[in-house]
Amino acid sequence: MSAYGHSNTTDALGPEDPGPDGGDLLAALLDGMDAALCAFDADHVLTHWNREAERVLGWSAAEAVGRRGLAGWAVRPGDAADVEHRLFGVTAERGREVHDVALLTRDGRRLLVRAQTAAVRGPDGEPAGIYCAFSEVHTQIDLERSIALSEALFEDAAWGVVLVDADLRLAVLNAHAAYALGTSRSTALGRPLGDLVLQGVEELESALTHVLADGTPTAPVELWVTVRTDEGEQRRCWRCGFVRLASPLAQEPVPLGVGWLFQDLTETKQTEQENARLRFRSHQLHRAARVATECEDPAEGAVAHLDFALAGFADHALLDTVAPGAPGSPPRLLRTAASPSGEPGQPPNGAPAGMPARYPEGHPALQCAERGGTLRAAAGTGPGAIAPDRPGGEEAARAWADAHLWPETTRHALCTVLRSRGRTLGVLTFLRVGSRTPFERADLAHAECVAAHIAPLLDLANRT
Repeated sequence: MSAYGHSNTTDALGPEDPGPDGGDLLAALLDGMDAALCAFDADHVLTHWNREAERVLGWSAAEAVGRRGLAGWAVRPGDAADVEHRLFGVTAERGREVHDVALLTRDGRRLLVRAQTAAVRGPDGEPAGIYCAFSEVHTQIDLERSIALSEALFEDAAWGVVLVDADLRLAVLNAHAAYALGTSRSTALGRPLGDLVLQGVEELESALTHVLADGTPTAPVELWVTVRTDEGEQRRCWRCGFVRLASPLAQEPVPLGVGWLFQDLTETKQTEQENARLRFRSHQLHRAARVATECEDPAEGAVAHLDFALAGFADHALLDTVAPGAPGSPPRLLRTAASPSGEPGQPPNGAPAGMPARYPEGHPALQCAERGGTLRAAAGTGPGAIAPDRPGGEEAARAWADAHLWPETTRHALCTVLRSRGRTLGVLTFLRVGSRTPFERADLAHAECVAAHIAPLLDLANRT
């Protein structure tokens, strides 16, 4: 029996005797391993056989230890020569070898295992035996697939993959996720989500907390967030999937964190929203045209168009017509209609219907009438202006709206000219409050389309 043989296991721990309980410690360590392990001395006599090996093959340690080789009990006689040559051949090599071999269970079944063998050498450097750790091939393949999948997700995945620990801090993320969050893979580690997600972080952290407490949700969710990137702050829509991660080594499921996968749907969602907006606006124009055809007074039909155009587009609309004047003189505007009419939000100095709109020089409506085009205006723009979200900006924005004779809540304005038969008939103004987004290019096109419907009605009203 070798120096580390079953009859004297303590000698394998070192040249000095570790004490009377050294063998018990070694036996406990071997039996506690997750891998099946056996060892042979230089004469190929089995010296160690742990509990995992007993579970995999069914042979107990009492039945296995002391046997010479594997032939006839753990390996079929026809396979013995090849198996033992591959396993015991490691004594002539330095390092570790891996082989897939067919072993025999106690009940006579052949079982394909993946065995890792390495030589054990004595103090003189000569081979003193070998040890062999083995596991079922399908278990090993499942493990390798899991590792390969994890590496592929964090290296090559075309969507964001993030591991968040139980404290909701970033643990691991792939390159796609780092780019989406406007950071790098190294600098993001250990940081809270609030450092990277400016808006929507509450909803995201709530979803992660829910997964930690109640488990994986049954369906993905869509979240709108604002992140800081090299191009500035950007509003993004992410379709998110979450899975709770638990340790496979713990006796009770202890959450290690959450696996968070997300895909950017911003362009798709924006396209869907734009299409829905266009369908709604087209429907409103169609309804307004049908209502206008039933109005005996063309001016009444123009106001109907104004009311329908306001829905979902702006908070206030003003219709001003050009008053007759000397050729070449600056245009004077008369207030013709306002929508919604009679609202408390009407400007305190606003003109009643039929009276001159006392716009100051340089007012956007006057510029629009003079130039015959469309223009936008917003509070907090221009030289020396204070943005509404800055200190003192709210008071400055109210003063800006009051100076333009608009409701004090107005923060965005769009003015478009009304023309028919080559003549400027007036100006159509749409106003939005601060909680709404500024007017965009698509809004300009819609306002001009509304003006193209209203202008012929005003022309007809003037002629009749």
